[in-house]
Amino acid sequence: MEISAAGRLEVRITTADVGKRVSVRRWNQDDEHAVKGERFTDTVGVLTSWDDGVLTITRRTGEVVRIAESTLAAGKIVPSAPARRRGPAASYEELARIAARAWQPVESERLGAWELRAAAGFTRRANSVLPIGDPGLPLDEALGAVRDWYGARGLPAYIQTATGAEGTQELLCAELEARGWVREVTAELWIGALAPLADKDVGGAPEVMLSRTADEAWLGRYQRKGLGEVALRVLGGGSPRSSEAESGGGPSVWFASVPGDGGGAPVAIGRCVVDGRWAGFAAVEVDPAYRRRGLAGAVMAALARRALDEGASAAWLQVESDNTGARALYSGMGFGAHHAYHHYRAPQASGGRPPRTPGGDRYRSM
Repeated sequence: MEISAAGRLEVRITTADVGKRVSVRRWNQDDEHAVKGERFTDTVGVLTSWDDGVLTITRRTGEVVRIAESTLAAGKIVPSAPARRRGPAASYEELARIAARAWQPVESERLGAWELRAAAGFTRRANSVLPIGDPGLPLDEALGAVRDWYGARGLPAYIQTATGAEGTQELLCAELEARGWVREVTAELWIGALAPLADKDVGGAPEVMLSRTADEAWLGRYQRKGLGEVALRVLGGGSPRSSEAESGGGPSVWFASVPGDGGGAPVAIGRCVVDGRWAGFAAVEVDPAYRRRGLAGAVMAALARRALDEGASAAWLQVESDNTGARALYSGMGFGAHHAYHHYRAPQASGGRPPRTPGGDRYRSM
């Protein structure tokens, strides 16, 4: 914290620093969340508001902390992007666009620099706004246009935001919450080097089959049932495939499966999208009866080797913050969190029938 030459703590932030990353220390008196016996509590995050004597700070996880100005003991501005401990160098915008290309909607439209995406309700990722840049309208008008666009398709309006890295949208999150938008889903995007994953020792690993398409057997293991043509198009890379991927002009999609002994649904599956230097992993699922046998690692290693052959060098994946099993698995593979992302749903208008909700994004990879 900031300490003066006389050895006293100082508050060196003001209301003019809203939008900057700060570190503050507050006194613990009358603070029910304070650790017993501790005089101070430290909070690091983006200062998203300072109104009526209360500071609001958004941590990298998206958690919002409100601090009474009267309890401040010290405060300072800190670098907006702390040095990463591991994983390839990457900006938030690069990763957000790569992740969007890996899970393409069936329909999209621009609102200024924002991208409105729809896929008949199949997952929030394919049915939400990617708000990178300026929508070209004042925020309230832009949000009205978003609600109208999704309402015309019988869908709730969702906006996908991110926190915890340089260029993420802590201020937009605060603005949405102030307008009654509700955060429904929070997950993290993790990154890591690809080569160690491809070289991972999976002794006694079973045969892993790779295919360009998701066949009936693969879909039999996939967690989302009742899939229609729209879902198959999203899984396959958006619009019907052409020679674009093979010529290097677009993402290349691969599906992996480990056949079961008696036929039927595979005992393990996975999906990988190769896009330039990045390989994105998703839908890594293992039959509960076959878990803890290294099948998830075998699937990811096989996909990683294919991605290396196609020129990728870095890897990314998405995982829920409470999925302790998957987080332990991916950490052991060399992955680490880059940023958190969230889906905000528009408040339901009074009266009328609520639109259908997209299937939840669940990154249960074990």
